[in-house]
Amino acid sequence: MAATPNGSFRIATDLIIVAQLAEKLITAVDWVSVTSRLGNRYVTAAVGSDLAAAVDQAQYDDGAGPCLEALEADYPAFVPDIAATVTWPRFRDTAASLGLKTSLSVPLFAGSGVTFASLNLYSRRAGTLSTLTNAVWAAYDPDPFDCWNHDALDPGGRELTAGLISAVALRAMIRRAAAILSAGRMDTHRGYLILCEQAAAAGTSLTDTAALVIEQNQPHLDA
Repeated sequence: MAATPNGSFRIATDLIIVAQLAEKLITAVDWVSVTSRLGNRYVTAAVGSDLAAAVDQAQYDDGAGPCLEALEADYPAFVPDIAATVTWPRFRDTAASLGLKTSLSVPLFAGSGVTFASLNLYSRRAGTLSTLTNAVWAAYDPDPFDCWNHDALDPGGRELTAGLISAVALRAMIRRAAAILSAGRMDTHRGYLILCEQAAAAGTSLTDTAALVIEQNQPHLDA
């Protein structure tokens, strides 16, 4: 999704696929959902269980919860012990009543780089999401002093982490190209729109178009 323009019809389908794969491949996870915005309200764009939808709805009703935190603040929201959290009482009570012990919500973004959804991972087993959370944090905020155990992740967790690392790198490249096309203006949104127009006109991907813009401007950037 990181290389797909935000207005693409593919986004809705991609969200469903991401949720399905996460629930199928990550053994530490029992339920998965995806929260997104629809106008000025939140909706569950993909869900593997009606029970997960109920946990999401409790957060929408309260206007607060880890899935909304990840969506609005653009960073992963980890709840290591749901029963002990005091930050989101409606989420806590609903999730705990359904037997959930821990959760992790991960920001998702498309071509513009702006977070527009959150991938919500729920588990009935305490402590099962800690390693995955460390890996996800490292993907979003790389730090040479922040170590996580690659071998402790199951194949699904490794696949998710690898995808996030790639997505963050693509976002940085697209933003760099957008900054070039915005001619130095502080607001790079216009540059992103120009990038989308160029990609559509050339029939190339957003990623390839961004790489070309950077390559063509490299002498100027290095001067």
